[in-house]
Amino acid sequence: MSNLAPCPQCQSEYTYQDAAMLVCPECGNEWAEGADSQPAGDQSIIRDANGNPLEDGDVVTVIKDLKVKGTSLVVKVGTKVKNIRLVDGDHDIDCKIDGIGPMKLKSEFVKKS
Repeated sequence: MSNLAPCPQCQSEYTYQDAAMLVCPECGNEWAEGADSQPAGDQSIIRDANGNPLEDGDVVTVIKDLKVKGTSLVVKVGTKVKNIRLVDGDHDIDCKIDGIGPMKLKSEFVKKS
């Protein structure tokens, strides 16, 4: 077994060295050996309406009635959304809502449960 540090992003122990960089085969993260911080591209933290940091797989609650564009459907206050996925962009949460289907939400309209 190697004495290389685990991946700082996903904590995988299967890292390997490529020239001066360490590489994680599971998430594709690359970092310099001895670097303790996250790569510069991962500095943005997505936060809910209360300022709590969100992560993939979290359960969130909708805090405002949200009209679904192009339909007469409404996502009601208090709707729990399970297993969210964080993405880049204006609508930074991908999820599935029971009775509505796949949706993109803005993190400013949810709170972490």
